Amino acid sequence: MLHNVLRRDLIRLALTLCGLPITGCTHEVRSAISCSSSHPPGTGQTIRPISTSCFNLDTTSIWTMPSSAGPHINARCALYPGSQIKRFLVPDDKVEWSQNWPQYNPVSYTDPSVEKKPVWADPDIGSFSPKFNTVDGAVDRTSFEGSYKTENGKPINPRGRTGVTGRGLLGRWGPNHAADPIVTRWKVDVEKAKISHSVSKRPILQFVSIKRKDCGEWAIPGGMVDPGEQVSLTLQREFSEEALNSLAVPAPEAAKISERIGKLFKTPGFQVYKGYVDDPRNTDNAWMETVAVNLHDESGNSVSELSLQAGDDAGQVQWVDVDSTFPLYANHAHFLELVAKERKAHW
Repeated sequence: MLHNVLRRDLIRLALTLCGLPITGCTHEVRSAISCSSSHPPGTGQTIRPISTSCFNLDTTSIWTMPSSAGPHINARCALYPGSQIKRFLVPDDKVEWSQNWPQYNPVSYTDPSVEKKPVWADPDIGSFSPKFNTVDGAVDRTSFEGSYKTENGKPINPRGRTGVTGRGLLGRWGPNHAADPIVTRWKVDVEKAKISHSVSKRPILQFVSIKRKDCGEWAIPGGMVDPGEQVSLTLQREFSEEALNSLAVPAPEAAKISERIGKLFKTPGFQVYKGYVDDPRNTDNAWMETVAVNLHDESGNSVSELSLQAGDDAGQVQWVDVDSTFPLYANHAHFLELVAKERKAHW
């Protein structure tokens, strides 16, 4: 009896750490604590973001999660993605570094693909001396979270413990900067009139979504900001590569694609989010941060008329209705919720 109770409590803790529902769970622990989801559109399964609370920082309509939001969940998932590495389980009340926890014994892990020293990855600490909290050569090591601490020459995750040290799948020590272009249009009928949702009565937005090859989850197309690259260029480059497969088309056609979408991507857009990302790849020493920008094809005659084609890191790509029931990678659902609120659209 005691064994069953302990086993049940361990399962409940693992489910909680991954943000999964506790009720109705099966006895198969491996599937229950999986962090990834590969449900295609239309499955009807709902995966809600951990926190949907937000506030408007200023008149520029930039939204962000409040600092008092719940502790990161995806970054503490029991099994580190793409590996068989089990994290040291961190309960909610031990996430913050200010909480004394002498028993904390995280697993050290850096993926073999990172250890091979590709051009996009840092060397090991000790073989070089990075300058944290500043722009180090062409590499931006500043954080949207503000100044972060270092310990034994390694940066410390500003959001707290993750159960893993090292870099995992991430190339940079400290913040790994990404850019996520959220390209949207209105869902229209054959007469180009906006279609409203039957329940909310609000017009329905659609966004370009890709199915990631690495984990099978649907996501906003995006990627890492190259050293010295402007975020605005990253947004257009990543969208072209992942949603339009620009790298695989002849140069003249790629030039036409660039010209066609250039006008949309040169607009200021709506900056949806800028900050830390609750990403399952995060560790105690390396974490994801992003700038998410909504670029909206209001008239439907820009990106909407281009043929989508998956490329780069995308397995599939398509226009998807913006809806709270559609499961998305990391906290991308939260980004879409903010876009829907800004555009007064259905969520």
